[in-house]
Formats: sequence, structure tokens, C-alpha cells
Amino acid sequence: MKRLVTEDIILQLIKKGSKEILISKDDLITPLAFDRIKREGLKIVNSITVENYKEEFKKIIIGSDHTGVKTKKIVYDYLKQKNYDILDVGTFTEDAVDYPDIAIQVAKRVKIGEFDCGIILDATGIPSAITANKFSGIRAATCYNEFSARSSREHNNANILVLGAKSLGDESIKSIVDVWLTTKFLGERHQRRLDKIKLLEEKNFKE
Repeated sequence: MKRLVTEDIILQLIKKGSKEILISKDDLITPLAFDRIKREGLKIVNSITVENYKEEFKKIIIGSDHTGVKTKKIVYDYLKQKNYDILDVGTFTEDAVDYPDIAIQVAKRVKIGEFDCGIILDATGIPSAITANKFSGIRAATCYNEFSARSSREHNNANILVLGAKSLGDESIKSIVDVWLTTKFLGERHQRRLDKIKLLEEKNFKE
């Protein structure tokens, strides 16, 4: 589906600290938006093919509490169109549920390797990340723009993406998901830092 990229969209990305914008082959960029991209020095990142898109993560588990159920459906359908193997574990209505119950389901199944990664949505993206990170080996990152999504993968090797359904627009969430799923961990010095976190987990977790 075509997306019209306007100057307002670019200004919103700049306000959130983004240094780049993801553009698909079907997107239309207005002249004002293009001028703003050039003026601000934003990097245009082209969408990549489904084959490359699936290189890092193939099996995804997704869940949300009642505040994120509508946005979860949008993300689920979006990733299905890209041929991901994705499982939705609920919730499926807007009746109130407790966010830890959903986050626990996602984190446990990523932890045991049943899924390559997880995506969790709640209102802000904060409480579900707190819950998921109680599990050793889980690195759940609340991401609020493309920069934080890329950094969480390159530097932190995050294996669960947590999003605020009430904090971000649907198109922003799609862009964040795209960047997060297609960014690889850089290793080297970043692995050394994660090793320190692993030692901390081994010391504190009694599982």
C-alpha cells in the first residue's frame, strides 16, 4: 500500500531523534518532505526484499494487553504479508487483562528457543519490558523510534521488541518493526558488555 511521506512526517521523525527514514519502493515523497530530508541530512533507507528481510529472524511470537490489541493486529497482518512465521498469543479483545501474563508468555517461549524473537505491545512499552527482562537471557527493549530500534539490535542484541501502542502512531510502529527485525548484532565490544550482563544474571537468577 502506498504511503505519502509529507514534511510533517519528516519533522516528527526529527523531533524523535531519528537520523534516517525507511522508504519503500511504493512510497511517495512530497517535494517539501524531500527538501526537508536533504536540509536535515537524513539518510534514506530503502526497504529490502522479503528474502533478506527474513535473514535474522524467521519465527516471531507477538502478544499485547488490551491497550495494544488493535495495534497488534496491524503489526501481525503487516508481518504476515512479509511471509514471517508469526504466532499471536493474545489478548484478542479489549477486555482488561494483566500485562505481565502476556509478557511472561512471550518471554518464556523466546527464552527456550521456540521462537527467534518476540514483540510485545502495551500502552507505553515500559511495563511489559520490565516483566520480560525478569527472565535470564531475555533482552527486551522498549523502542520509540528507528534509532533506538537499530541501537537495541546492533549494541544490545535485543531479542524482544516492546512497543507503546498509545505512544506511537501505526506507521511509526511499522517503521520501528522493520528496522528492528532487519538490523544485526555487531558483536565484538558489544558482546563483551553483554557478557557482563550474563554474569550478573548467573549471579542473581536462581532458576
